[in-house]
Amino acid sequence: MTGQVRTVDGRVAGRRGQATRQKLLDCLSEMLSSSPYRDVKVIDVARKAGTSPATFYQYFPDVEGAVLEIAETMAKEGATLTDLVAGRSWTGKAAWQTSEELVEGFLAFWRKNDAILRVVDLGAAEGDKRFYKIRMKILNSVNNSLADAIKDLQSRGRVGKDVNAAAVAGSLVAMLASVAGHQKGFQSWGVKQSELKPSLALLVHLGVTGKKPTR
Repeated sequence: MTGQVRTVDGRVAGRRGQATRQKLLDCLSEMLSSSPYRDVKVIDVARKAGTSPATFYQYFPDVEGAVLEIAETMAKEGATLTDLVAGRSWTGKAAWQTSEELVEGFLAFWRKNDAILRVVDLGAAEGDKRFYKIRMKILNSVNNSLADAIKDLQSRGRVGKDVNAAAVAGSLVAMLASVAGHQKGFQSWGVKQSELKPSLALLVHLGVTGKKPTR
């Protein structure tokens, strides 16, 4: 870990303290993947980490505070999603490859962080501004770059001026997030991952370029 890590009362945590704090976060992350967020208690997290509730409260005010720490770290990792769009080509065969890689990267990120993203979505849906900001930070990493890509195509006469780049980009990102959070559900509809990805990439390609892909 880099930088100074402080306890709830403002003291700088030493290496041992930092390791304990990280272990608590790791155990909480693991528990979120198997238990409903509301059912996770401080005593259970502390026990799993091999420490006491008192130690937990040295580093976090409550479970929600620890969850926000995990979510913030995840959001920072999500900033790399920008690389799936920014500076990429959206013309010719390259546009199809960009669409495929965006879908692959977005779905993979959601699968990796499924448990914490479910909590973030829940908090955002309930109106918690802290979770809402984290969710938007992740989505904006793709949304802003997609909107810029569409505007670039418009400036070169490849997409009509009547297209609202921000609206299209926002719609595509909302679709990606919804599908990403429902990946397991597609199996009950008889849709395999190998079938889902190209179908989603097709919609992204059509949305950005307004054309069928050249493969």
